[in-house]
Amino acid sequence: MIHDPCRLFRLLLLCLFLGLAGCGEDWGVDQHGQTVRGDALQGRWLVLNYWAEWCGPCRTEIPELNALSREDSLEVLGVNFDGLQGDELAQASEAMGIGFRVLALDPAERLQLPRSPVLPVTYLVDGEGKVREQLVGEQTAEGIKEHLARLQGQ
Repeated sequence: MIHDPCRLFRLLLLCLFLGLAGCGEDWGVDQHGQTVRGDALQGRWLVLNYWAEWCGPCRTEIPELNALSREDSLEVLGVNFDGLQGDELAQASEAMGIGFRVLALDPAERLQLPRSPVLPVTYLVDGEGKVREQLVGEQTAEGIKEHLARLQGQ
């Protein structure tokens, strides 16, 4: 037990600082080997899409996600369901025509996501890193925008 109020205060400040420092933690690298910086994603809404080469609906929705990735107000990130890494991830992303960043490291643990039994699956994550909605099945850019507008209270 800590009896010194100054020491307790310093300990609480340290815990707060360490907790805030974790918020900006990097998300690993993308399909091009570039670091996905956590501080660049802080405060931004994320559209997190799980895809696979063998998934027909995934292939159909990629152009929709590419269009959505050009929006300034959010960040589209992909995750390969099969866990491809390195050159395999880069080649698969290119073959699929993906124009947004694909994370080499699955953020499921970070965001406390269960492994989805179906694809495609898309998660909408708010600017504080909280998963706000799970969208199962093929999505359109307009449909995702409608979900985001509702979640953002617009």
